[in-house]
Amino acid sequence: MNNFLRIFFLAGLFQTVTAQTSKEQLPVFPECQLAGMQQEACFYNTLQNFVYHNFKVPAAVTEKNYKGTVIALFEVDTLGTFKVLYTDAAFPELIEETQRVFGALPKVEPAKYSGKPTYAKYSIKIAIPLVEPLPYQSEEEAETAAAKKKSKTIDPNAELKEYDNIVYKKFENPQFKSYLNLPFTHNNYGRFDAAMNVVGSNNHTASKPYSYAEVSKYYDLKSDYETSMKPVTSWWGRKLWNENLVAIQGEKYWFTMNPIWDLRMGKDFESKQADYTFVNTRGLQIQGGLGKELFFSTSIFESQGRFADYFNNYAVSMAPAGGNPAIIPGIGIAKEFKTDAFDFPSAEANITYVPNEMINLQLGYGRNFVGDGYRSLLTSDAASPYPYFKINTTFWKIKYTNTYMWLKDVRPEVTVDRTYATKYMANHYLSWNVTKRWNMGFFESVIWTNTNDRGFDLNFVNPIIFYRSVEFSSSSRSGNATLGLTSKYKWNSKVNLYGQFLLDEFSLGDMKGGQQSWKNKFGYQLGMKYYDAFAVKNLMVQAEYNHVRPYVYSHSNILTNYGHNNQSMGHLWGANFREFVGIARYYKGRWFGDAKLVYGIKGFDFENSGANTNYGGNIYRDYEEERYADTGVTIGQGNKTNIMIADLQAGYVVNPVMNLKVFGNLIYRNFDPATETLTTFKSDTVWFSVGLRSDLFNWYYDF
Repeated sequence: MNNFLRIFFLAGLFQTVTAQTSKEQLPVFPECQLAGMQQEACFYNTLQNFVYHNFKVPAAVTEKNYKGTVIALFEVDTLGTFKVLYTDAAFPELIEETQRVFGALPKVEPAKYSGKPTYAKYSIKIAIPLVEPLPYQSEEEAETAAAKKKSKTIDPNAELKEYDNIVYKKFENPQFKSYLNLPFTHNNYGRFDAAMNVVGSNNHTASKPYSYAEVSKYYDLKSDYETSMKPVTSWWGRKLWNENLVAIQGEKYWFTMNPIWDLRMGKDFESKQADYTFVNTRGLQIQGGLGKELFFSTSIFESQGRFADYFNNYAVSMAPAGGNPAIIPGIGIAKEFKTDAFDFPSAEANITYVPNEMINLQLGYGRNFVGDGYRSLLTSDAASPYPYFKINTTFWKIKYTNTYMWLKDVRPEVTVDRTYATKYMANHYLSWNVTKRWNMGFFESVIWTNTNDRGFDLNFVNPIIFYRSVEFSSSSRSGNATLGLTSKYKWNSKVNLYGQFLLDEFSLGDMKGGQQSWKNKFGYQLGMKYYDAFAVKNLMVQAEYNHVRPYVYSHSNILTNYGHNNQSMGHLWGANFREFVGIARYYKGRWFGDAKLVYGIKGFDFENSGANTNYGGNIYRDYEEERYADTGVTIGQGNKTNIMIADLQAGYVVNPVMNLKVFGNLIYRNFDPATETLTTFKSDTVWFSVGLRSDLFNWYYDF
């Protein structure tokens, strides 16, 4: 059993001889100076014949009348030398004989990729007693022979060769051309953002995450990976710097398995709670594809951590019903760990089915994002993961995304029999490339609850956009509807302008009245990206302004606000704020650096209950109860607070296929309310961290 497991996992690192692409060439024996499939067949036949004529079955094996198979996994290095890496055999004498025979092989012309020598790894099976090898067959010939065999009745006393004939190919990083989701982080996406926004491209960049296939049309992910590979030769070196830990590719299938790490140590220099901060995450990520239509990915995380004081306090302020002490923003419910830290397991998963080039269906557990900016007012990835079903339909100049989500409200007042309340959310987003420079997007969202056991109400599932606009206009308590508009204009291939407009509830009469009614619940975003800024290659500069009026995202029904797990599904600040964000990102090879400045004004409540105490910043308060005012409603009302956050990060990509990065991070935060309360008080934070992280999702610390 142990031998079987070793073969199962190691086999992914090797290949049997398969058909070549135009860029690849197998090792060449001196007598095989041929072309195409002839050269391939010659290599395979020469190798098998050499082993057959030189392999001497040891006497100790012959005496026992042993019948079985020796499996040898070997490589041909860049000098053309054969080297056995692993041998699976029932007798140590067979292992020694295998090593002897491969040591006697002559040097060959090494394998080549794009004309350059490269390592090549293969496997071979040696039948004991020896059996004269059959001539090499191409895949087409093998398939024809297999089809003929299928027409015959199988002898029940015979031993089939199906298992022994399973083909392992050289792993060619098929994920780069697959429809698997490319993990969304602002840092990772920044590398190809410019290529995705060239004037004249007919893509749709607001609906994230992207698939590898979407990006590879404009940015050669595979070539970028190959040119960044380190020239290491050892197995450990390749696994550390360049390759997946386990990678298996065969006929019409592939999968990879990698560890997940997030190991950080830091210091909050103003902390009164702990001497140091840390994150200790261990996990596993598995990805794969079955044929050209089905792809899957799953990531499992086990984490413990302690953060800067402001982050810890915010996590505790969102504590759910049931006794758990906190919710880690963007992650989920946390348990107590050693009295002053948190334990927060998490998981993400996705299954993608692509029946044709126009339709992409996804069933997942994770996050989604709508927008071209750093923030999204429509759907953000700042909340905890959730189950979802997504339909992407792409044709002509249109991409239409329907996302159906299962969300939770974990507050004590809606928890019944220790069960959190369930609510549902349906988003419809239509992206239209009006011209080669201008894109417009139309957004609609409806949130409803399981009132009267209605479950996932099919009335809200209709994918036609604005079908539920009647819900919006009537402000029915059966659901909470919002409308949105996005736009992006490519000034040229270096400068993009973008924006969003969110309409939660709107009264034209009150707006014309000029009295700043609370009913005018809207928000907007304006932004700009400048690629290769100031003639510096790979430098991106971004500026963004976000403006959200009081009471946006909240609702008259205690459950149907725009939130999940005590976090906003829109902008992570909730409502009643204005914010400016400035970002600079730079890349050179595997090195990267980010600088970010956030400055904003937000109005907080002085009290959590009481008449006129709801100033519209807390989206989890019913806007019909305890509302501060009906008119004269302005941003910053209540406990007006100035927030300034500066964030510097620099690092190095250790392994690009794992998104494994070593980094240093420095955050300065100034939080200055007009009036100090028990939950809103002045603080200055200087937080420094260093670590090693698999960068698979966005961590947000700017609130």
